[in-house]
Amino acid sequence: MRRYVFRRLAQAVAVLWAAYTLSFLVLDFLPGDPVSAMAGGGLDQASVDPAQLESLKREYGFDKPVLVQYADYLGRAVQGDFGNSVATGQPVTSVIGDALPQTLVLTGAALVLAVVFGTGLALAATYTSARALRQLLLSLPSLGVSLPTFWVGLMLVQLFSFRLRLLPAFGNDGIASLILPAVTLAVPTGALLAQVLAKSLFTALDEPYVQTARAKGAGRARVHLRHALRNAALPALTIVGLLVGNLLAGSVVVETVFSRNGIGRATVSAVTVQDIPVVQGVVVFGALVFVCANLVVDLVYPLFDPRIVVASATRRRSLV
Repeated sequence: MRRYVFRRLAQAVAVLWAAYTLSFLVLDFLPGDPVSAMAGGGLDQASVDPAQLESLKREYGFDKPVLVQYADYLGRAVQGDFGNSVATGQPVTSVIGDALPQTLVLTGAALVLAVVFGTGLALAATYTSARALRQLLLSLPSLGVSLPTFWVGLMLVQLFSFRLRLLPAFGNDGIASLILPAVTLAVPTGALLAQVLAKSLFTALDEPYVQTARAKGAGRARVHLRHALRNAALPALTIVGLLVGNLLAGSVVVETVFSRNGIGRATVSAVTVQDIPVVQGVVVFGALVFVCANLVVDLVYPLFDPRIVVASATRRRSLV
């Protein structure tokens, strides 16, 4: 078990390093540098003092070779220092910290809705005996995954805000303004969960232990909820990291559509002005959340299925 935990921790560190490195390389390939981009976008380029421009480049390290910049940034990032925002001058950690609460509220609400929606849809699709209804319910997850998030958001705003006038369309003002963004973000995530869980439930319902429970007189609902769902939930548990990643990625679009302040809007603003420190900080933060979610799942999964550790040990012995 100790080796299993150590290996998962090493993989988590490798993922964080890869995310930071790739984000640095992608941003470095962009033409120009953030200081010049800001000068050209927010000021009259001809009025900018070249000496002042060069001084700013030296201050942020953009005058150094790429490898030196990478080593410098990576060394500071390991210590939790991602530098200051080129646009605002604030520390990157403060920019992320100020935007984080609203994003956490949004993603938390969306995750709850996604779990309720996905689990309910999967249970209904596998429980009903009506063939036509089952096919209809099983087609909904594919539809939910394929619908563009921004389109879902715009349709919800058009219906519930502009026509029915039941919910606010924009802003961060209270629970009412959270409903439409959370539903928009929950649709693709819940649909993905429903796909995985429904498939696992169909497989579990054909297992011998389910047939034995039925032979002992267990009711249909009891078989579904107590026997089949308990084991079918294990594959769904493995995609928690993917679900969290979907929520974070979707928050960029949703917060933009609904004009909500959060990490999504901060990311869009940073990309627009080539604010490299903020973009890298957000990328590493997203990778950290993804890694932590998967790490927790990896560490908890053997408690539900001890065969994971046994299979890993057996595979190592076979390679020796």
